[in-house]
Amino acid sequence: MTLKEIVAGAINPALALLPANMDTPAARVQLLATGLQESRFVDRRQLVGRPPRPIGPAKSFWQAEQGGGMVHGVRLHAATSAAAAHLYQARGVPARDAAIWDAIEHDDVLAAGLARLLLWSDPGRLPLVGDEEGAWRLYLRTWRPGAYDRGTPAQRAELRAKWGRNYAQAVAEVAR
Repeated sequence: MTLKEIVAGAINPALALLPANMDTPAARVQLLATGLQESRFVDRRQLVGRPPRPIGPAKSFWQAEQGGGMVHGVRLHAATSAAAAHLYQARGVPARDAAIWDAIEHDDVLAAGLARLLLWSDPGRLPLVGDEEGAWRLYLRTWRPGAYDRGTPAQRAELRAKWGRNYAQAVAEVAR
């Protein structure tokens, strides 16, 4: 999917279901950059193995695991549970981890909304548009990417460089 399609089909409708103060240019940039980093908005299921197959534990363009922050965490977090409950009801999804995890593989609106709530649950401020390093640190705190945690210094450097490219694309899309 193109970034324009993701914004129109997932991010805009998701943000319309959340409190208005959650819809900011900085939030949109972070959502786009994170989705690009996690799946390129191509893979709705985590690719694992050689050759890569879509059988991994993470689902949606934002690659959420069943017990992770985007599925389990925002459902229970004091700052996000009410908004999450509204999302589940609006999208017709039971407020159970397994049901949410199954739904986000194909419900891009729900997935985008939960991704925004995961960002909201972080105690720090959302980085301003243009603060690529702050956005990278937020991504590391909230998504906790295993490839980075387990990566060699060279792999970590490549993931950081990839973030820079993805972040630039996200900023350009939001600036349109």
